[in-house]
Formats: sequence, structure tokens, C-alpha cells
Amino acid sequence: MSPLLQAVLSVTGRLFLSAIFVMSVVGNKIPNFEQVTGYMAANGVPAPNILLPGAIVFLLVGSASLILGYRARVGAVLLFVFLGLANYYFHDFWTLTDSQAVQMQTIQFLKNLSIMGGLLLVMANGVGPASLDCCGKRKPAA
Repeated sequence: MSPLLQAVLSVTGRLFLSAIFVMSVVGNKIPNFEQVTGYMAANGVPAPNILLPGAIVFLLVGSASLILGYRARVGAVLLFVFLGLANYYFHDFWTLTDSQAVQMQTIQFLKNLSIMGGLLLVMANGVGPASLDCCGKRKPAA
């Protein structure tokens, strides 16, 4: 694979992986702050007025880190933690009895699990070329 194609695919993959987090912040969490805190409280999340701003920071910092490729492993950890907690509090299909609700929450749970898999790959392998972490570093002397 050519270096240019690899760089384009790496950047595009990082953008795709981060899009859901950025859009959830700017399209829902910030403009609907009060409603989201109410939803969080109704689902048993402790101190939603404190944890929602924390979640927003995790999502924005984690996404920016992935997109730019700067400290992306740290950003991936932030997003991974967010998704793990979201799955536990909001997609707990194992507690439901309505088959339609079980199916919907199972899909959401598995979607998050898939994204978590992508984040684990970033943690294990980094973000690839065309990232701020890859540029300007000297290679160790032989």
C-alpha cells in the first residue's frame, strides 16, 4: 500500500471513529443539557450534573486526540471508559423484558462494543501515519 493511501485511510478512519462522539456532544449533550441530565438521573447515573460535563470533556478531548493523532492512546482510553459506562447505564438489555426493547438495546450495546474494539486497536497499535505523534520525532541512533 502506498504511504499516501495509508495516510488517507488512517485519517479517514480516525474521523469516522470520532464522528459519533463529536456529534453526540454538539448535537445532543450541550444543546439539551438539562434533558440529558434528567435522562441520566432516570437511568441511575449518580451526580449527572457533575458527570455530564465530565463526559463532554472525555468525548471532546478523546475525539480531538484521535482525529489529530496526538496522544491518541490516551484519547482512546477516555472514549473507551465513556462507552463502557454508557453500555452499563443505558444499554442494559439484560435487565429488560420487552423483546423489542431488548433487541434495540442489544444492538446499541453491540455497536458500542464494536467501537470499543476499534479503540482497543488504537491503544495497541497507535493511529498510523499522518498524525501529530508521528511527526518531528527523531529515530534513535543505531
